[in-house]
Amino acid sequence: MKPEQKIVAIGAASGVIGMALAVWGLTVALPVPSVGDALAERIAYALRLNVVAVLPLFIMIITVANSRFFSEAIDPTRHAESQSMQIDGRVVDNTLQQNFVFALGTLAVSTIVPQRYLQLVLACVIVFVVARFLFWFGYRVNPLYRAPGMSSTAYMNLGMILYVLYWLVAH
Repeated sequence: MKPEQKIVAIGAASGVIGMALAVWGLTVALPVPSVGDALAERIAYALRLNVVAVLPLFIMIITVANSRFFSEAIDPTRHAESQSMQIDGRVVDNTLQQNFVFALGTLAVSTIVPQRYLQLVLACVIVFVVARFLFWFGYRVNPLYRAPGMSSTAYMNLGMILYVLYWLVAH
């Protein structure tokens, strides 16, 4: 394995382990939300929390817009973006992709998770927000350091997808 691959592999593994521990710990620590057990109430709960999950994306978009406004890159056809602007644009793209999967995952999970564990959705939102900022910060420091934040959100999304698919097969 090349040195760069080792950095990414260690970062990715630490991101997955950290995410799993954080989601588990928060789910145990957070109180069960006072949401009714009706499907509509569960979905509304997840939708409200997804507004929090989209905040990093909004902040990233504003950062890119402001960077463009105050530089030669105000005209995107000039291709005058600095390296940090290029990174920020890539972070926005990836965060939009991750947010899409995350929103679908949390909405689906909110409909099937036992009521006494519904705070799992809030735990996932908290971890998602932290991981997206970790991804952005790591990418800005060194593109190889984006791995912990990327793996945290990608594998959390995969975990929700697999949980829902398991539930569909089992029921």
